[in-house]
Amino acid sequence: MSQKEKTKKFQLPDAYVILFIILLLAAILTYIIPAGSYEREATEEGIDVIVPDSYSQIEQQPVNFIGLFSSIQEGLIGGAGLIFLVLTIGGTFAVIEKTGAIDNLILNTIKRTQNREWLLILMVAGLFSVFGGLGIIANSSIAFIPIGIILARAMKMDAIVGVSIIYLGAYSGFAIGFLDPQTTGFAQQIAQLPLFSGLALRIVLYVIVVGATIAYIIWYANRVKNDPQKSILSDNPFPRSEEKSMDDVDGKLTPTHLTVLLVLTAAIVVYVYGVFQWSWDINQMAGIFVALAVVTSLIAKIGANQMVEEFMTGAKRVLYGALIIGMARSIVVILENGQVLDTVVHGMAIALEPFSSVMGAIAMFIGNGLFNLVVTSGSGQAAIVMPIMTPLADLMDIPRQVAVQAYTLGDGFTNIITPLSGVLMANLAIAGIPWTKWLKFALPLVGIWYIIGIIFIVITVLINWGPV
Repeated sequence: MSQKEKTKKFQLPDAYVILFIILLLAAILTYIIPAGSYEREATEEGIDVIVPDSYSQIEQQPVNFIGLFSSIQEGLIGGAGLIFLVLTIGGTFAVIEKTGAIDNLILNTIKRTQNREWLLILMVAGLFSVFGGLGIIANSSIAFIPIGIILARAMKMDAIVGVSIIYLGAYSGFAIGFLDPQTTGFAQQIAQLPLFSGLALRIVLYVIVVGATIAYIIWYANRVKNDPQKSILSDNPFPRSEEKSMDDVDGKLTPTHLTVLLVLTAAIVVYVYGVFQWSWDINQMAGIFVALAVVTSLIAKIGANQMVEEFMTGAKRVLYGALIIGMARSIVVILENGQVLDTVVHGMAIALEPFSSVMGAIAMFIGNGLFNLVVTSGSGQAAIVMPIMTPLADLMDIPRQVAVQAYTLGDGFTNIITPLSGVLMANLAIAGIPWTKWLKFALPLVGIWYIIGIIFIVITVLINWGPV
């Protein structure tokens, strides 16, 4: 057998292949797991939450052959908003990159930090962790992956570092959600707790988790910097990125560059303000990025036809990552259509009942992490599990505040490894990182997070973390 044939034989499966295998397994489970359903009631915000003790088995609703494949279409339709946001962002950043503003800013910053890459990683990841903790940049972290890749390339590292600085920075903060209305706030509402109560302890946990995350990224980045062969991506540090050298970039910021960067910053500030003041979502973010592409082309005097060409080129580069969001979503569609998700939650509730307060809280934390491997929506998971966990916490003498944090940590920590997360798979696809390679990098960090999380859960149960 030739060397080429051996390489082909041992090629890792594509992300779409992995997701289709999981999709097939999910369809099979609809024949095995009993179908069941909880009654649901709408909150004032119009979100359906389950009614505790209302579970009942229903007629089995297995997914048939046509349902298996049509779920992919349903997943694409359901994820359309996020999919088109990714395409829009890809196109806009291609227009911005054409000006050279981002490349020169990054090289200029590296020179100013005097090659102290750890300081640059600390600042960028720290900033995104704050955004993540506020709940304003979870799904939209996809927008900044191209910047992370350029940054990693300029520092002569690899794509894993580029994704980590942005994605892990944001999601280490999101996992704590100290002021996130869609996760912590919503869960506290269901648990009948004052909004954002317990903030001081959450800030302490946030600092510890984010600190551990940044330290882990810096450790890996230094390892790759000192010896490129130690990169998990081995000889191909930037698999999907175009071959682009930073050698021709001088780091000098022209008035045009500064104006483009100022407009980019203003666009982000406007979006953040809109999230808090006007409840903006990804549709408004997509609109801002389309406007940003037009304004950038006017500032840099890029012709209309050339702007369209650059935009389409950028959108094509991220098409693979955009469509994978729908593929990941289709797996949840299968489980929802087969009516088995509520059965899984009911099984979790039964399994948790015999535990003591400390062990029960730990089991809640781990159970939520396992459930999040399937349901990766933060608010969606809260609507499903918190109505069950709240009365369970009362029965096991666990403070409701701890139950809320067990949910947010469980929801947040496994987000960075589950292949069912459309955001994760899109980020990896944009960077060209195989999921199996990412898993090798991210699993030790998840282990560190879980150790921190378990210690925090135990302490808060023992001190009877209030107000309830």
